[in-house]
This record gives sequence, structure tokens and C-alpha cells, in this order.
Amino acid sequence: MKRFWLLGPLGLFLLCACNSATPTPLTATATKPPATATIPQEPATPFLFPSPTTGPQEIQGVTSFPLAAPGPYFAGNREYTIVDESRNGREIKVLVWYPALEGKDAYDRPVLRDVPPDMSGAPYPLILIEPNSGRLLFSSHLATHGFAMAIVQFPEEFDNWDYGVDHPRDMIFALEQIASNPPEGLEGVIDTDHVGVTGYSWGGFFSLAVSGVRIDPEYYLSYCEQAQVKKPEVSEEYLENACRLAQNWDEFASSVGDEITTSEDGLWQPVTDERIRAVMPMAADGAWLYGERGLASVDRPVLMIAATEDQLVPYPLETVYIYEHLGAPAKSLISFIGKSHMMVFDEEQANQMKHFATAFFGYHLQGREDYAEYFSEDFVSQFDDLAWGVYSEK
Repeated sequence: MKRFWLLGPLGLFLLCACNSATPTPLTATATKPPATATIPQEPATPFLFPSPTTGPQEIQGVTSFPLAAPGPYFAGNREYTIVDESRNGREIKVLVWYPALEGKDAYDRPVLRDVPPDMSGAPYPLILIEPNSGRLLFSSHLATHGFAMAIVQFPEEFDNWDYGVDHPRDMIFALEQIASNPPEGLEGVIDTDHVGVTGYSWGGFFSLAVSGVRIDPEYYLSYCEQAQVKKPEVSEEYLENACRLAQNWDEFASSVGDEITTSEDGLWQPVTDERIRAVMPMAADGAWLYGERGLASVDRPVLMIAATEDQLVPYPLETVYIYEHLGAPAKSLISFIGKSHMMVFDEEQANQMKHFATAFFGYHLQGREDYAEYFSEDFVSQFDDLAWGVYSEK
């Protein structure tokens, strides 16, 4: 589907704002495809967030969305390459942001590559994210709030099949390698037992894909067989993108492999990991791929972010359907009233998303109970352009 790739030169220019450097090879071999897992019924208690001993003395930022301001830590980054030998030597670049000792940040001053980490609050929960959202929307923000963030750069070659399973697999593989073979210089820095996943647009799809959701082939193929009768309810472009996999479904399923496609209930096995404890899909779609049964399999906390006038991800057909059928033990939806898919380029909305991500992951991964109020119904209801849950125009 076309979403972030529609950004063109402007998007590429913005994504290049981060420092670049030749990645340090970190070759790792997987002997089998990433394992699938279900989050335990009783998740481990998250650690309490410690107070940093270094960093800026004052935080300046917005008052309405206080967690959109930089946090108390400085930030640094390191880049690596990991290789999944089980998938034909698939190379994946990983840019890791982390709390650092140097007096720099990425908001209005340069950040030094490979600066020493700040160990005062280590280990820091890990947030996995795809490149566009990681570089454009968050940059070093989550690192300044006491997280490690791994931007997982998928291989350059884009295939229509990648987004269904391979990119989520890339994220799981990156998690496995960071856990078993920590990046050089970051040993003891990253807490891979408390992991979150987020992203916008494609990143929203990927974060939903590792939430425990399961592909429902019968539902998907039936949906696409009836695609013509759905017009003009949905656009031709939407149906073309959604049903692209159906044209070569058998070949696609064969490439995925029996480990994922075989089950007793007809649903594919989830591509996930029990260490992923919370997901925050933004502008996510996939209702057509999962259906009610597949979405009911989601088994960890979810916070959805969506624009009610999204021209690429129809709000009623995607956002509302996904939210209402999620089987998550705790689920929330914050609707951005009247906003479009490209709201991510608006500074005000971008700050709001930074705030909600910091609050949501702070609560679920850092044990910050005080952050619950910052993504609550009472908090959201203060703002005329936001709605808690499903928005219906009155």
C-alpha cells in the first residue's frame, strides 16, 4: 500500500535530518524463523522508573501536552547491521537511540554518534519502530524520557509481500539479536524484557502486526472476492492496495512457510514475542487481512491513534472496525477530529503523538502509574479536536 512512500522528496529530506554514518557490522545468525509466542497471562511487573543523575536541569515545552517536551536525559545513537541467515542473509540496519552522557540533544543541537550511554537509570525499556516514524516523528524524543529506541531499517528492496509478514519478522529478529547479542558499547543499557512497538501509517500496520493479531486467510480472500460490490463505499485505490496479496495468495503463503500458516483453527500463527508488552499503532489498517477472529487474538495493551478524516485509512472501515474487535486486555483509541493522514507533518499533532507515546509506554513499560492520567478519557476530553474512543459527529 502506498502511504509513507507518497511523501516524495519532502519526506526523504526530512528523514535525512538524522546524523548518518557507516554502520558497524553486527552479524547474527538465526537458525530458524523468529519464534512466535503469546504474552503470559500474568505479565511481569515492570520496573520503577529511576531518576537520572545527569541531563538538562530544566525541561521546556508545551503545557497542554507536557510529555511532548524533551525529557531529563541527553540522547545518543549508534547504528548497526544484523544479518538473518535463516532468510537468505537478509540484512537489516538498526539505529539505536539511548540516554547518553553528552550534553546534546536532537531538538535544536547536534547529537554525537556513539557517545557513552547514561547508566544511571539503565536498563531502559526498548521501543521498536520502523524508519519513517522513528526518524521523522520521534527522533531522540523517547530516549530523552528514559527509553532505548531501535529504528529497524528494512532491506532496500520493497516487495508487496514484505509488509504482510517479513517486516514484522524483521522487528522480531531485531529484538532477538539486541537481547542475545547487545550492540557493542550498549551492554546493560537496553531492557529487552519490557518492549513496546509503535509507528505511524506503515509503522502502524507493523506495530499491529506484532500485537498477537493473526491473519485470517478465509476472511481476507472472501473480502477481496466481494471487493467490487463494496464500491463506491471505498475507493478503487483502497481495494487495489488491500487486495494485492490475494492475486498471488498461494505463492505468498508458500513463501511464509508452514510454521506460521499451519493451525487447527484456520488462522495463521501470530508473528510476535512475549517480551512485547504494549503496542501503539497510529494510522493503522489491516482490518481486511485479520477480520474479527484475527483481531480477537490480540493479547496485550493497545493504544490506537487515528485521524477521523484519513483519506488513505478510512476511519469507519479500518480504525473503528479494528478497535471494536481487538481482543486486547486493555485498549484505548484517541481520535484526532477532522485531521487527515498527513497530520504527522503538523507540529501540533506530532507533539500530541509524542506525548501520548511517552505516557502510554511510560505507564506500561516503566511502571509510571502517574502517567496513566496523560492518556486517559479525562485528559483527552479537555481538547475540542480530540475524542476518546470512537468519534461520531453529532
